[in-house]
Amino acid sequence: MNKVNSELNPQRLPRHVVIIMDGNGRWAKQKKLSRLSGHKEGMKSASLAVKAAKELGIKYITLFAFSAQNWNRPEKEVIALMNLLKQYLESESKELVKRDIKLNAIGRLNELPDDVLDVLNSAIDLTSNCKGMTLTLALSYGGREEIIDAVNSIIEIGDRKAVDEKYFSGFLYTKDLPEPDLLIRTSGEMRLSNFLLWQLAYTEIYVTKTLWPNFRKSHLVRALLNFQKRERRFGLTSDQVKKEI
Repeated sequence: MNKVNSELNPQRLPRHVVIIMDGNGRWAKQKKLSRLSGHKEGMKSASLAVKAAKELGIKYITLFAFSAQNWNRPEKEVIALMNLLKQYLESESKELVKRDIKLNAIGRLNELPDDVLDVLNSAIDLTSNCKGMTLTLALSYGGREEIIDAVNSIIEIGDRKAVDEKYFSGFLYTKDLPEPDLLIRTSGEMRLSNFLLWQLAYTEIYVTKTLWPNFRKSHLVRALLNFQKRERRFGLTSDQVKKEI
């Protein structure tokens, strides 16, 4: 693992890594355990991924923790997920401070249960002065919902007949975050699942068949190595990229 780590170029690390954490249910099914067991293991992987990202020098990491569509899951599972989220925030907040990691959250946060929202806000406040890395949790989040909310905010202000990308981006949940450089999706699924639809326009995508509960630092390193082998074009041709460099 140390040899693989040494292959990473610290000058070419993605600034912002986002992760669609998928596969908790399949992991549990393979082991003939409850879905809740899969979610618990997934929570452990989230803690390890954040720790690994900080150790490797990533400045921003965003985890797709609970989608706007997840509210449609069975009530028992939703309640269990909210309880796990609360436990994660309560158990990890002091550790985040210790590691100099600032907590952020995006999504329709007002839809979260009051007790969960209180714990979330407390953790955000506790870590507000941390500067080593920013961890963003996407909660009750949907990409389409984010765009709709941005449009409605612009309509409510009502002082413009037209907007450009920069102005529009200022109304997104992610207005204070850099655009993602690398998206990692676990479990082998090849879709965005309504995640950061606006922001992922030129993001590099890495898909691994590894189920999220099995995801460890070595998997993150492989994703970063793969990213460093790519030529990012942002819609330009190869020759144009070379000229920019």
